[in-house]
Amino acid sequence: MSKEDLNTLRQEFLEVRQRLAEAQKYQAAEPVENYVFQSPTGPVDLASLFGNHNDLFVIHNMGVSCPYCTLWADGLNGVLNHLQSKAPVVISSPDSVEVQSKFKADRDWDFTMVTTADNTFAEDMGYRNEQGSHPGVSVFTKTDNTINRVADTPFGPGDDFCAVWHLFGFLPNGADGWQPKHQY
Repeated sequence: MSKEDLNTLRQEFLEVRQRLAEAQKYQAAEPVENYVFQSPTGPVDLASLFGNHNDLFVIHNMGVSCPYCTLWADGLNGVLNHLQSKAPVVISSPDSVEVQSKFKADRDWDFTMVTTADNTFAEDMGYRNEQGSHPGVSVFTKTDNTINRVADTPFGPGDDFCAVWHLFGFLPNGADGWQPKHQY
């Protein structure tokens, strides 16, 4: 494939992404309850995680057992200040608060973290079932006392949320079976 053909494909891809972003604006909002989570500082409800913002990112993370989830969180931590200038970012996982706190400190993460072990949040949002937890992101808005989920999507190798996959795509053999680890 020629360089011009590659550039044409890249431009088409950007145009599709722009159309997807525009279509996302019209996804029906889903009302959600004000879930209560456990956090290192004690119980915290979903509404309070918004802080002074009207929007909120909640990352559905599978916890310390998943090096892929760690990879995504490591990458998001690098752009956390940029993201949080628009909306808070919260990591939710089924791990206990104690396990989360230790892992967060070991990885030098700055996220707010909450556990979903004691509520049905992950199931209700579609990120945990009989087979276990699944990674992804949900975006919420808050107006007065109403919380709505306005967007969500799963995470997986090659998605738009982890630069590693895209950079590996430029290598002659791509990712070639590469899998993330907690330590290298």
